[in-house]
Amino acid sequence: MTDTLDIKITKTSKSRLAETDFSNLVFGRTFSDHMLVADYSDGEWKNFEIVPYGEITVSPGISALHYGQSFFEGIKAYKHGDGKVTIFRPDKNALRFNKSAERLCMPAMPEDVFLQSLAAIVDIDRDWIPTEQGHSLYIRPFMFATDQYLGVAPSKTYKYMVLTCPVGPYFSKALRVKIETHYTRSAAGGMGFAKSSGNYGGSMFPAKKATEEGFDQLIWTDAKEHKYIEEMGAANAMFVLDGKLITPLTQDTILDGVTRDTVITLAKDQGFPVEERNVSVAEIIEGAKNGKLTDAFGAGTAATIAPVGSISHNGEEYTLIDPAQRDFSRKILQTLDAIRYGTGPDTHGWNYFV
Repeated sequence: MTDTLDIKITKTSKSRLAETDFSNLVFGRTFSDHMLVADYSDGEWKNFEIVPYGEITVSPGISALHYGQSFFEGIKAYKHGDGKVTIFRPDKNALRFNKSAERLCMPAMPEDVFLQSLAAIVDIDRDWIPTEQGHSLYIRPFMFATDQYLGVAPSKTYKYMVLTCPVGPYFSKALRVKIETHYTRSAAGGMGFAKSSGNYGGSMFPAKKATEEGFDQLIWTDAKEHKYIEEMGAANAMFVLDGKLITPLTQDTILDGVTRDTVITLAKDQGFPVEERNVSVAEIIEGAKNGKLTDAFGAGTAATIAPVGSISHNGEEYTLIDPAQRDFSRKILQTLDAIRYGTGPDTHGWNYFV
């Protein structure tokens, strides 16, 4: 990286590293020693600091709490066998970060500043990066409005922060999923493509109902007719149907996932047919019935490649092929892991070295 960003660093006086049980990491519950903070006011980003992880003080009147001007990103860092540290495809996250900011009337973050801020916090807490396969350092950049104003208008001031968490696998088993036919995650013209905090808040009630029914995730469908698949709660939805990788075309209701793009690129590298298009519920259910649906999984930064074990629709449940017997997702995950952990060639230059 080009070290041009002026960041004030205050290191913790007592690291929590030694007391952390890396063999028992619950995703998103364990935080590294430090966090990065910065402010936006008077039209510019300023006051970049790395400080010990801890509580922050905000006014109860800030507009983020009342009107939802907040969003985030999810990225991962890895440690290679030779000790080198990389962040996986952060440039893609930088682009999506600014798409979210624009949709929410929030200030853009220059890509080089975004990348350098991630590198700085990862570098100072590089000892927190797990080395076990399937483990990584999860990076959570986020921004929220800070004007003390109870009025429906964009804030003029903002806070940018970056937290990191050592994590293991997000899911530990093949997923039992339900196709949602009543509730809606996002509608055309909305902000489903943004990583807005409100998108996730609105999805929690139907997800809770699904969990109470024994499901692990929902597959969201279009708001108008519930005939077309959009995405899963924690990942983009991907299927191998009749020998082709098919996945919903990204639009304003669907998040343009970095892992989704990675899987598509790797599939094309391997000469595997790929179709990005409207994916109907009917064809997925028919494929599950006749055996032409040979693979189904969620693709996301947290989830990585999360195999779907069964799909339920209108009270009927369809069990899919054992994930261990699925050639496509298993090989894609092996290729992806080799790139991320430095055991295979990175022909696309996806690893950003810290």
